[in-house]
Amino acid sequence: MKHNGTGALALALMLLANPLATPVAAQVGGTNNSGATGGGATSSGTGPEVAKQMPSLMAIYRDLHANPELSFMEVKTAAKLAAEVRKLGFTVTEKVGGTGVVAVMKNGPGPVVMIRTDMDALPVVEQTGLPFASKVKATPASGVETGVMHACGHDTHMASWIGTARIMAANKDKWSGTLIMLGQPAEEVGGAKPMIDDGLYTRFPKPQYALAFHDAAALEAGKIGISPGYALASVDSVDITVKGVGGHGAYPHTTKDPVVLASRIVTSLQTLVSREINPLDNAVVTVGSFHAGSKHNIISDEAKLQLTVRSYRPEVRKALLDGIARIARGEAIAAGMPDDKMPVVTVDPRPYPATYNDPDFATEMGALLTERFGEQRVNAKMPPVMGGEDFSEFYLADKTIKSLIFWVGGENAEKIKAAGGDPAKLPSLHSPFWAPEADKVIATATEAMTTMAMRIMRKSK
Repeated sequence: MKHNGTGALALALMLLANPLATPVAAQVGGTNNSGATGGGATSSGTGPEVAKQMPSLMAIYRDLHANPELSFMEVKTAAKLAAEVRKLGFTVTEKVGGTGVVAVMKNGPGPVVMIRTDMDALPVVEQTGLPFASKVKATPASGVETGVMHACGHDTHMASWIGTARIMAANKDKWSGTLIMLGQPAEEVGGAKPMIDDGLYTRFPKPQYALAFHDAAALEAGKIGISPGYALASVDSVDITVKGVGGHGAYPHTTKDPVVLASRIVTSLQTLVSREINPLDNAVVTVGSFHAGSKHNIISDEAKLQLTVRSYRPEVRKALLDGIARIARGEAIAAGMPDDKMPVVTVDPRPYPATYNDPDFATEMGALLTERFGEQRVNAKMPPVMGGEDFSEFYLADKTIKSLIFWVGGENAEKIKAAGGDPAKLPSLHSPFWAPEADKVIATATEAMTTMAMRIMRKSK
């Protein structure tokens, strides 16, 4: 979801703000959506240490993209990340919370900073046409073989994570504290909580700061977005089994049609957000799946609905979930269903909580990155989105942690212009066509992450 482009003033500001105390002399090469770095300079405005790493990081990115692994199956991916940070001098522990990687570098007294990347890919058949497109197939929990693709950009996250670790390790004389590089499995299905449950905050130094980024399909490549306060929504998956009395389609009066009842439920659910939630609160209730019946002339005895429910504030989430159960039961009663045939509403016990950026910390880091990259490239007050991210778990496990996740744009500027600025006309995250301008994402994220970590852990003069 992100952007690009700075002039001489922005470059001068970047020089002044550079905690590595090195001039901005090198530029990252141009790119197309193949992720192949060209020879021309771009306006990505990254420093020489990042530019020096880019050929290697792009090679790592292409390898990760071509060899994706599904959630909790990131065995080879985790091994690659562990090997990279181990040779930099980090103390590395593998298989934390499944396939998670925890790498710790102690460098004197000071803050404890955790930088997280996610590692998993999606069950998507890639259609980008990239020369290094994934041809991997795997069988997820559904039991149905599928293609596997880094359709959410976690490959760019990992490449940047390695770049950040390299630069921090090479500049230990400029910072003091403890750096934790965290490779998290299964972001797509909630892999953060298993790492916490496996002793992340007891077996290893507990972070005072937690940082992460996500690529963005709705932002121009190389631009940055920060949302102080709520950044992403809570996510609940709800299943409703609507019971009925089946029979012949020619004699509907002898049945209790679950299709009609389920349709009433779907329609009434639309009033939850429009009539029961304060218009100033953000909320979404989407019925994404409706399955019933098997033949033209048979009235089924059951219909199944699948919902996704999104909100930010806990009280809004509760109102939505309570409302869904109430509406389902109320419509069944209105249809004359007996108590033993009331709809069964099941809420997935593994919700994604809303992701919250510490407002003061986010504002401080937004100002820092604006200094570094210029106002044209940084939106320090980006509106929150209704997508979900389990990075929230790290903050919720200990609310003393100053937590921040930010966006780095990945879409080509000309494509955004051709689409009239309408993101709906462009590939989104999780699309089989999503191919970010990887070099701009990786370079920008590495520069931004290193800038923030250096500022937080800068040595006292």
